[in-house]
This record gives sequence, structure tokens and C-alpha cells, in this order.
Amino acid sequence: MVSEEFIKKEYPLHWLVWKNEFKLLEKALKENKSDKEKADNRGRTPLMLAVTLGHLESTRSLLNHEANVNCENKNGWNVVQEAVATGDPELLHIVLERRDLQRYTSRMAGIPDLLHKLKEAPDFYVEMKWEFTSWVPLVSRMCPSDTYKVYKQGSNVRIDTTLLGFDHTSWQRGNRSYVFQDQNGSATVMEIDHDLRQVYCEEMRSSDDTLGVLMPNEETVSHRLTNPIVTTYVDTEKISFERNKAGIWGWRSDKNEGVNGYDCKVFGASNVELVTKTRSEHLTEHDKARSKNLRTPLQSFLGIAEVGSSQSSSEIPKEEYTNNTNPCNILPEEYFDPQVDLGDRDIGRPKEVNVKVQKFKANLWLCEDYPLSLPEQILPIVDLMAISSSHFAKLKDFIQMQLPSGFPVKIEIPLFHVLNARITFGNIFALDSPVPKVSTLEEDDRLTCVLDETLFQCPPTYIQIGNGGHLGSTKRTQAFQTRNSRQRRRKGASKSNRSQSRTVPRTPIRRSK
Repeated sequence: MVSEEFIKKEYPLHWLVWKNEFKLLEKALKENKSDKEKADNRGRTPLMLAVTLGHLESTRSLLNHEANVNCENKNGWNVVQEAVATGDPELLHIVLERRDLQRYTSRMAGIPDLLHKLKEAPDFYVEMKWEFTSWVPLVSRMCPSDTYKVYKQGSNVRIDTTLLGFDHTSWQRGNRSYVFQDQNGSATVMEIDHDLRQVYCEEMRSSDDTLGVLMPNEETVSHRLTNPIVTTYVDTEKISFERNKAGIWGWRSDKNEGVNGYDCKVFGASNVELVTKTRSEHLTEHDKARSKNLRTPLQSFLGIAEVGSSQSSSEIPKEEYTNNTNPCNILPEEYFDPQVDLGDRDIGRPKEVNVKVQKFKANLWLCEDYPLSLPEQILPIVDLMAISSSHFAKLKDFIQMQLPSGFPVKIEIPLFHVLNARITFGNIFALDSPVPKVSTLEEDDRLTCVLDETLFQCPPTYIQIGNGGHLGSTKRTQAFQTRNSRQRRRKGASKSNRSQSRTVPRTPIRRSK
């Protein structure tokens, strides 16, 4: 086994974390002589190690020095999930607090770049139809669908939707528009609630009061600690694409299909694996029973909570390891020695992991002459939506792979357990069905999409709240918020000033032949 001197030299911060020498750790972090994001031979950064060991003081020191909360260990678990597994509400609270701030800052900082990329691309209007389907009979009828209407003018983007949230088999309906504006290098985001007739307008900036806004409440912490840790992802390592075939045996040919008037090559993606992992070592027996009873009838019918295999790293009774973050008594000389195989032994609570792996076949309909560019026009839109939408995030992961040539006019990918998502692009430039405030100009062989600039402005009769508007005073904003909280079910209207929107010259694009 390696010596103590070796550990101190190779992993100085890890060593201080292991011993929970948080005062010395604080001093070392201030001197900035060691890499606080360096991973040890088990794949853990100092912060991941501190959280897994349940060392609150060391965790707080690392968080105060901006250690990355969004990292993962070798098994794909992130810092927040490991914090939940400890069962310590104070530890989880400070990790969530810093995670939310880092995520907010990182995502908001990326929005101006996305809008700048879009600025150089031609203007367009397109509809993305989302349909959630299942191979289980009758289930597709119970699943939601929605059509996202996407408007792009210069560096301004508007996205209309009626499906506000979709998580496994629960969904939330509403009528919202999301408007992103690039204003001299900074971004403003408007969330327009057409049901309540109000607009939340936010200027994307990181300030001292941001942390207070993102502070997790006790209900959030309690919910995480009393529910299983679940992660679902698509394993893309083994995916391969091949042309689908059509015709009878002996006369097989590559399959082509028309989608919304465009001739498309049909491809199948084989070896698509959807992996669902569930951890429950932090739960009491009461919590486990309650989480099973909370399943909706549809979840029970689908068997959403069922798992294919289970893994447990230890047979130690839970009451014996509740407050022990190293129940296997692993020595640091063992842990930091890459030649030592720990087997099923590990630090932290013994893991209770259920794993389900399902294989799917995704399908793609690709068009060689579609009038939109995937990297220049669609990917930035998907990036924007992936900030707050889990199913857009999965779409982003899929279309960023090395796809065959052509624009994916239609995509079918696995989303959750037995549910698939089918995304179809259509009504490009509103040519198939008219859309208010969207028109086209035809010049020779060019077709230009023309969008009314009011699409990207705050509706004049809606109440406006947030830090990105021009309301005049903080008191007025607070008054709007108070009145809105008292009258959430009323659809009253109140005048407010319009947000400013800059007109950007439109660039013509070529018509599809």
C-alpha cells in the first residue's frame, strides 16, 4: 500500500478532507497551491470526497472557494446525489445552494453566446411537434403532446408552448411564451404567462442577491431526503446507424419516406440503451413504503418504479451505519493506492442501488435539402430549452452525436422507461398553415421569413415583474407581486411599459427545391 507521505504529496487536499482538517484545508485553498478539481484514483474530487464522507466543515470550505458542484464520480453520481445519500439535511442544503448558484451563473452566462450565434443565421419560423408514445397498448392515448412554435429574428428568440413540464408520467399544462433577447452583449429573458396575463422579465446577471433568490427551502431538502435518488440516461457508446429497408424479400431497397412534404432517408439507430438507476440507502423503511404508495395509477400500470436488477455494497444493518461514513473501515493507504482493488467495499453509506437497462431502437428521418441548418439554427434553440427542460436535454444529447448527413426532420428516441419521444419539424416559415405576425417575401429563387418585432416584446396589457423590465421602482414591482399573489386565479390586466426590442436586418434563405 502507498505511504502517508505519498498521499500528502499526490493528493494534498484529499488528505486534509479525509482527516477533516478543515482549518488546514481552508489555509491550503487560500494559498491556491493545489488543484481543487483534481480527481483521485477513485474518480473523486476533494469536494466529492468531502460530501461522500459527510464532512460538513470541509465541504463548506471547498464550496466557499468555488469548487465545482456539478462534477460526477466514476459511477455517474453527482455531488448533490451523494449529499442526499448521506441523509444530512445541513450538508445537502449548502450543496444545493451552491449548485443552484453555479448552475444559474453558468447557464445564464451561456445565453448571450447562443443568441450571438443565432444573430448571424437567417431568420425563421418552425414548429416542433412533440409526441410521447409507448409500445404498451393504450398508453399512448394517455401521454401528452405539444407543438413548440419557434420564432427567430436576428438575436431574438421566442418559443411558445403549452406543455410546461413532463416528468415520467406526470405533466403540467399552461400557455407560456419564452422570449430571449440579446441587448449589447447581455441577455434578457421574458417568461410570458398568457393565462395569468403577466410577464416575468429577468436580466441575466450574477449579483450578490442572486444567491438569496436561489436559496433552497426546507421543503426542497426534505423532499429529496425522503425520496429515492433516480437518474436516467441514454448510453450512446454502442449506438450504430444503418439505413432502414423497404420492399419484399429479395427486392429490398433503402427506405425513403415523405415528412411534411420533404423526401427523407430513414435510418435506424440500434443498441440504444436507456439506463435507470435508483438509490435508497438514505431512506427509512417508512419512506420506501410511502414512495411506492405515491405512484400514480399510470405509473403502477407501466411499472415505472420497478427495476431490473439490484446491487448492494454491504450487508451491514442500517442502524449500524447511519452515522458512519466509512463502515467498511477502509484505510487511506488502501483508498489512495490504485493497485488495491476494493471490490464491493467503498466509503460512504453502503449503497442500495437498483439498475434497469432497456434496449431501444431509435429512428431518424433525414432530409438532404431541408431549408434549416441543424448546427446554426436549431442546436442553439435546443440549447436554450435544455436549460430548464429535461426532455430537450435528452434531445440535445442525441442530436449532438455523429449523425448521418442530412437534417433530422423527424426523430424517435427513448425518453423514460417505456415511453418514447417523437419530434417532428414542420410548417417551416408558416408556409403550410398561416401564423399571425409571420410572413414571407419571395424574390427570384429566395424566400425570406419576415417576423413582426412585437412578437419579442412584452404584451402592453400584461403585468410585468422581475429585474429586467422598466417598471420605475422596486416598490411598484413589489406591489405587482403582492397583488398577483392575492389574485392568482383572476385574469385581470394592468398596463405596463413595453420591453424594448431591437430590429435586426433579415437575411434571405434559399427555398427548398
